[in-house]
Parts: sequence; structure tokens; C-alpha cells
Amino acid sequence: MDDRVQVTITEGVADVRLVRADKMNALDAAMFEALVATATGLASEKGLRAVVLSGEGRAFCAGLDMGRFAAMKEKGGNGIAGGDARDLTVRTHGIANFPQMAVWGWRQLPVPVIAAIHGVAFGGGFQLALGADMRFLSADARMSIMEIKWGLVPDMAGTPILASLVRDDILRELTYTGRIFSAQEALSYGLATRICDDPRAAALEVAREIAAKSPDAIRSAKRMLNKLSVDPAPALLDESVEQQKLIGSPNQLEAVRANIDKRSPHFIDP
Repeated sequence: MDDRVQVTITEGVADVRLVRADKMNALDAAMFEALVATATGLASEKGLRAVVLSGEGRAFCAGLDMGRFAAMKEKGGNGIAGGDARDLTVRTHGIANFPQMAVWGWRQLPVPVIAAIHGVAFGGGFQLALGADMRFLSADARMSIMEIKWGLVPDMAGTPILASLVRDDILRELTYTGRIFSAQEALSYGLATRICDDPRAAALEVAREIAAKSPDAIRSAKRMLNKLSVDPAPALLDESVEQQKLIGSPNQLEAVRANIDKRSPHFIDP
């Protein structure tokens, strides 16, 4: 796990770092495993007051590992953590499946989580950022709901969280187009909490401020605020049902092959 995610806890603040810098912290099977294990472990960490989630190197997280898409192009299959045998509709972690837990686990943590984002947060990396309570961005950060590029839909718990953050038409436009948007746009859409010169330093400062407050009140506040969102269970299942229909379908494989081959796709009518 240490080759994907590293954790340092100081005075109640967990500094969680994605450390696959050579791959822009892309999500391979080991990264999924590490994220789920880290969130699960922190949930029972005594004395935990706040969490900062960030990435080493040039990016927060570039999304699903390109190797998974390359395998999908050559062999078909689903390209997801756990391999072809994984049924996305099976709930393995309460209301979530395993890939969703890589994001939903941070939402479920009893303490606040701040994502410090620089470089890019694309696709699954963008959804990972959504799992946090707050998102601090560098001025040059870029984001995208990029799943449509690969013939897919967001399926890592992003949709129920997005529904509580973004105006409906903006959410649809970003989902349908996969357009890359700036930190300033993210702030105007409600997807960024603030823009910072040094997002990680700012996040750690706020985390320490939170850690100085009553831990009982902070945990009560997070439970209360989590309940304000739409019921996530049906939305999480819908993500899995729709994604499972798409994965390995002719048009989805054509989207992958066209992107990897750097050509225009040739889709068939549904």
C-alpha cells in the first residue's frame, strides 16, 4: 500500500498522499485497493480529527490508469479494479461497491476531509476529489468529468455528490461533453471551495484549525451535513447499473480504441 498511498498523522491530522507520481497518481488496481484500505483504516483511527488528501508530483490524480484502457482495447473486458469477474451492481461496502468505496469511503469518514488539488483531477481522479468535504485548488488546476471520452459514465459515487453541488444544467453539460474546466470555473460551479497558492499547505492549516475544535461537535456536524444530501443509495446503484451496461459494449470499446489510436470514433446507432 505504501507504494500508492502514504499516511502521516500529526496531532490528529492525517496527511494522506497519493504517491504514484510517475503515473500522475493514476488509478490502477493497487491504487483502488490502497484508497479503500486507507479510508477504512482511518475510520477507526483513535484521535483522528481531520484529513488532508493530496497527490505527489505533477497532479492530484489523472484518473483511470491508461494501462486499463489499453487492456480494454485489446481484450475487451471491464478494465475495473478486481477484473472481469466483478459485478458492479453487487454492494460490497454498505450501499457502495468496491470502486465506489475508493471515493465514498472519504465521504463516510467521521471527520472532515480536505482535498488539496493541483495539476489535474480527471475522471476517477475528479470523483476522488468529490469524496472530500472541501476542495482547495491551485490556480492552474484543471478538472473534467472525463468518462464520456471513454464511452462510460461516472460510477465512483460522483453523481449523488455532484447533485448536491452543481446546478443541474452545468452538471449535464460537463457530463455530456467531458470538457476540461479551470480552477476558476470550478469555483464558480461550486466544485472548488477556494483557490490557493499552495493548496496542500492551506488544507493542512484548515485541518489543524478543525482539529482544535471539539471532536464531538465536529463529528456530529459531519453526520448532520451528510444527511442533507439526496439519498445516495439509489444513485450509487444506478451508477453501477448504467456503467455495467456500457462496459465492453461495441460503442464503448470503439471509444477506447479511437482515443488510443488517436482517430475519430465510428459509433453505431443504439
